[in-house]
Amino acid sequence: MPKTPDKPKILGTTPKGFAQEVMGLLMPLGPVTVRKMFGGYGFFLDGQILAIGAWQQLWFKVDDESRPAFDAAGSRPFVYEGTTKQVEMPYMLAPEGSLESPETLLPWATLALDASRRNPTKRKSRKKP
Repeated sequence: MPKTPDKPKILGTTPKGFAQEVMGLLMPLGPVTVRKMFGGYGFFLDGQILAIGAWQQLWFKVDDESRPAFDAAGSRPFVYEGTTKQVEMPYMLAPEGSLESPETLLPWATLALDASRRNPTKRKSRKKP
């Protein structure tokens, strides 16, 4: 079971409200869509995931190229408890103060979108019965 972070950054008063507020902040990038995922939300643009919302916090997609910027901003990785060990996912917490406005959020969202485009998620095709 994932461990809840100590101090969640709360925008909306509910997970749905949080997702709606994040979508509003991300809209200058283009037609952002949101999907429920694993008890949280996934935020997508042009079919690419750029962030996940969990515990009313925003976690941006990262790769080896974008991660240093998040590290320098004091961000931390998304980690959950697996069955035998902790698992670190390729997402970093939105840096402090970045959720204040589209102007402060969009540079981080752009880094995440670039990381997602460099490392697209490959969906497994489902076999028809």
